[in-house]
Amino acid sequence: MSEDLLAERVEQLVTPTIEGMGFNVVRVSLSGGNNAVLQIMAEPSDGREMTVDHCASISRAVSAVLDVEDPIQSAYSLEVSSPGLDRPLVRLGDYDRFAGFDAKIEMKSLIDGRRKFRGRVEGTDGADVLIDMDGEQVRLEHAAIAKAKLIITDEMLAKLEEEKAHE
Repeated sequence: MSEDLLAERVEQLVTPTIEGMGFNVVRVSLSGGNNAVLQIMAEPSDGREMTVDHCASISRAVSAVLDVEDPIQSAYSLEVSSPGLDRPLVRLGDYDRFAGFDAKIEMKSLIDGRRKFRGRVEGTDGADVLIDMDGEQVRLEHAAIAKAKLIITDEMLAKLEEEKAHE
């Protein structure tokens, strides 16, 4: 089974446990072959800040599930983390949630001669992601995105500080 399919299987197995603990799964990835690393990114579903203790609790709970289900046949290291400020954009809804922020997007194949796009996220339209690149709206099919993440900017940091001040 490919690493991507195995990561999807692990995500299906651990999501109910993680959600039951009050967190959302951001991304599950498996990489590294013989020295495999299973990375689970999660965040509190109520918007509070993710702590090291949260990561440790999720790690213990997920380890128990994975020990019982045993989906990964080889040895691996488990890493549980928060998505951080330069968080990956994985689900279509992430692009609506983080509209107004800058992002880097890499496509699975060339689109009009390019694979990499950088611009301000404008949200979604159906199954497409909309970004503003220097005043021009670009439409990218979500299913064709290989990877995407937010870019940390001064504007982003200021907005986050403003949100914290209102809590």
